[in-house]
Amino acid sequence: MKIEQFEDKGLAHFSYAILSESAREIVLIDPARDPQPYYDFAKANDAQIVSVIETHPHADFVSSHLEIAQATGAVIRVSKLLGADYAHEAFDEGQEFTVGKLTFRALNTPGHSPDSLSIVLSREGKDEAVFTGDTLFIGDVGRPDLRESAGNMTAKREELAKQMYHSLRDKLMKLDNTVVVYPAHGAGSLCGKALSGGSSSTIGDEKFGNPMLRDLSEEEFVQELLADQPFIPKYFGYDVDLNKAGAPAYAPSVQQVKRLAPGTTLEAGAVIIDTRPEAEFKKGHAEGAINIQQGGKFETWLGSIVGPEESFYLIAAAEATLEDLIQKTAKIGYEALIKGALVGTPAAEATMPTLDVAAFRQHPEQYTIVDIRNAAEHRDEPIFAGSLSIPLPELRERAQEIPQGKPVVVHCAGGYRSAAGSSIVADALPGTPVLDLSEAVKSFQSAAAGH
Repeated sequence: MKIEQFEDKGLAHFSYAILSESAREIVLIDPARDPQPYYDFAKANDAQIVSVIETHPHADFVSSHLEIAQATGAVIRVSKLLGADYAHEAFDEGQEFTVGKLTFRALNTPGHSPDSLSIVLSREGKDEAVFTGDTLFIGDVGRPDLRESAGNMTAKREELAKQMYHSLRDKLMKLDNTVVVYPAHGAGSLCGKALSGGSSSTIGDEKFGNPMLRDLSEEEFVQELLADQPFIPKYFGYDVDLNKAGAPAYAPSVQQVKRLAPGTTLEAGAVIIDTRPEAEFKKGHAEGAINIQQGGKFETWLGSIVGPEESFYLIAAAEATLEDLIQKTAKIGYEALIKGALVGTPAAEATMPTLDVAAFRQHPEQYTIVDIRNAAEHRDEPIFAGSLSIPLPELRERAQEIPQGKPVVVHCAGGYRSAAGSSIVADALPGTPVLDLSEAVKSFQSAAAGH
């Protein structure tokens, strides 16, 4: 047996290929949008993909389960509760299947979603691993607040939090301490709030070290789980529905994106996502463009700022960057929303002033300071007294709340988000100087921590 873990760092997503060496057959769990790495793995091992299991319809990325099944003849297995729109075999508690000497059995473990599964892998009668999807993470558990209005079954967060308590204690914690835990996400994922940097663990280690598995009453667990969950990106519900239906094939979908000639005139009033470095963007960009830079978690921020009902232009500094960003956009199923993709800048009439950091440091009271970090960051790690808290995912809707009597300084925690935030505010408040504190925020953080 061989278990191969694939990692998508941008979305902190783990997927798995389990190879039965005796049968030369592979079972995939929670594959990413691009199926090629799994085909390459199958070819390298002279094996065939025979089944794809989805632990639930994912909110944060688009899966290639349908495309892989159509290309290989593999059987898709999901919980009957998912209400999948594609050909599949229901896979729920009490059901199992074998591949060579390996047995896969389903556990219904609702909590992150009503239709969540965990998959126990045993070899010759001994449980060896469990693929926990978004139920149990390393050092944390899945958030219960994503299915109030998305998917075949919806459920209130309190109800799902209670189900999570029982899924963990009555199902997963009953497994042997030696069973290896393979989750669908690692640190940085928005599907939980405090995931550790580890990529696997054991049931025994999680019982010992995972704070959500300590001895808590159901009420205490629910209260703790619901507190301070991160924001929900705009694209999450859209991806649940796309995964329930089965996404179109990846490569053709990426190829269908219109590539426009540099200098093409863009439709007035359209959303423009300009991914060039912030210094270039500030020197000149199309009116109203939003600066989401290539680095950082581009796809997460794109899907947090732009809603799935919108379409947009995508601009990059170079051809290779543009292709990379179209592929990243496809990971969240947004490639269909791209009106056109182009290199360079189609217009440069809009500019943004540079902040004199020394002047700002001496007289911060002469500026309106907007903190676009998450609400919990603003509360727990204050940097500027009296700053206005408007998290980046809400900024397009709430920028009018910013008073306009003074120049506005926008900041986040490290500079990546504030490039996007300041571009949004500048467009929303014409006539008001809008300045980006950018990476200089780090020097203010250390000063705030020192007080």
